[in-house]
Amino acid sequence: MRDKMSLIGGTLLLIVVIASMSLFTVDQRQYAIVFQLGEVKEVISEPGLNAKLPFIQNVRYFDKRILTMDTPEPERFITSEKKNVLVDHFVKWRIVDPRLYYESVAGDEARARTRLTQTVNAGLREEFGRRTMHDVVSGERDAIMEQMRERADRDARTIGVQIVDVRLKRVDLPNEVSESVYRRMEAERKRVANELRSLGAAEAERIRADADRQREVIIAEAYRSAQEAMGEGDAKATAIYADAFGKNPDFYSFYRSLEAYRSSFSGKDDVKVVDPSSASHGLRADADHRRPAALHRASGLARNFFASRQHG
Repeated sequence: MRDKMSLIGGTLLLIVVIASMSLFTVDQRQYAIVFQLGEVKEVISEPGLNAKLPFIQNVRYFDKRILTMDTPEPERFITSEKKNVLVDHFVKWRIVDPRLYYESVAGDEARARTRLTQTVNAGLREEFGRRTMHDVVSGERDAIMEQMRERADRDARTIGVQIVDVRLKRVDLPNEVSESVYRRMEAERKRVANELRSLGAAEAERIRADADRQREVIIAEAYRSAQEAMGEGDAKATAIYADAFGKNPDFYSFYRSLEAYRSSFSGKDDVKVVDPSSASHGLRADADHRRPAALHRASGLARNFFASRQHG
């Protein structure tokens, strides 16, 4: 009885082992290729549970997802202007024909990446060689990427691979060229700045000269207006004096005599000898004799006049 149970257990174990070696699952993210004695027997692209012959057939899986191939260092290319540019790019690709992929690169992803890198670099070298720096930087960048994708895809189809996208991440000048361009741009900016400063200084001088001219004009016009006002005032004063003195000629003559005396005795050491028979003395005596009241009024006016002059 015990031997029978051992036999049944061994048989079941053998069945389980054979079943595990005969059954396999395919994930929805994978392709599966069934090999029989080293030859491709079947390609399975749909997910699910599948069977194979144990010990005779074996299965190899390949990724169905979109893969990314990124360049570790920027590649150097030459434009139509014979200028070097550094290009940093990446490629999106996936396996579409597992059988052809295996037959072309033996299913080795490293070999497939090397083949795609050579194809993309050759296409980029040709596309950049036909375009100028401006075109590759901004003008026709989208066109370059689309043409490169189509060109690389045609070549990749021969190994069972589809190129989904080719993108240029960065297109830049080499470091030594960038430094030269920067120095040239800096010199140009300094030249423009100096030119603007000189124009500003010239404009400032022109504004200052115009302001000085306007100031001189304003001062001259103000001086002319002041002189006109003074002339009008002097004319009015002269008219007033003439009108006042014309009303009393004797007082005017007396006033002039007093002014002459005042001028003569302006200094402390001035001495004047008066002849009693002089005209002013005779005039004053005659005036005292004939118009004592008028002389008295004139004397009062003279005193008031001199008093006002002293206060003024």
